[in-house]
Amino acid sequence: MKQVLVLINPKSGVGGPYRYITAIQNAWDDDDHDVVYQFSQSAKDGADKVRRAIERGIDTVLVVGGDGMVNTIGGALVGTDVRLGVIPAGSGNGFARHFKIPLQPVAAAEALLTGATVSIDVGKANGRLFFVTCSMAWDGALVETFEKYPFRGLVPYVLAGAQQLLEYKAQPFVVDIDGERINFKHPLIFTVANLSQFGSDFLVAPDAKADSGDLELVAIEKNDMPLVLAQVHRFIEKTFHHHPLVTNRHFKKMIVRRVSDSPIQLDGEIFKTEKEVDIEVIPSALNVIVPL
Repeated sequence: MKQVLVLINPKSGVGGPYRYITAIQNAWDDDDHDVVYQFSQSAKDGADKVRRAIERGIDTVLVVGGDGMVNTIGGALVGTDVRLGVIPAGSGNGFARHFKIPLQPVAAAEALLTGATVSIDVGKANGRLFFVTCSMAWDGALVETFEKYPFRGLVPYVLAGAQQLLEYKAQPFVVDIDGERINFKHPLIFTVANLSQFGSDFLVAPDAKADSGDLELVAIEKNDMPLVLAQVHRFIEKTFHHHPLVTNRHFKKMIVRRVSDSPIQLDGEIFKTEKEVDIEVIPSALNVIVPL
């Protein structure tokens, strides 16, 4: 019998946590699974509960939450044989959307029950793990503004982005990417993607693959941004990252040297870090359940 821990962020989701518990119970309560439910009261609390479950021989952890919680719990599972399943209950759900996990709890629980287990790559920035994206220009600063809004969704994300366009002061980056040096004068977009999107279907690296063994840099200079946005068809066709004014590179290791130590965004969360940011890929480091 497989041991399953369901870890729930009680603050996530619409309709309260028991909506998700019922959906998982109806799908996973059978003779093959022994399911235990726990609430994650904080990032540390969730990670501690997962580590104790690993010591008890857990097989699967189902996370009910958003990308921030996936980051915390997934980080505790990296390098183990334990499988991670995600029941999306966040505002953006970039991780779940990339793997086409249904956003409705009943459909998500059923899809994961019959899903396949795959090994995916993990990114690391100055020792911190990320599974979706790492951003360190305007695309990272807007998350800090977004967090101040009392409601979630695409609208406050757009509003935060518009506000940061007025307030963000771009700074030069010197980047060593797999041994090649690139100078960016004033990057407005500077995102490293492991998966395809930020969330809410906001794609940043449409052709990113979770098991490629590489990370993907998407960067746009501030002065070039209007010219990139002018070609709307590229966004509709999901080819904007191949625009000649967009820097799009796949890599294994990158060092970013900045003038100031501004915060960076990892999977939707803001972190303070040094001026220099070392980023690398850890191939096939996490086992994830994905729908067939």
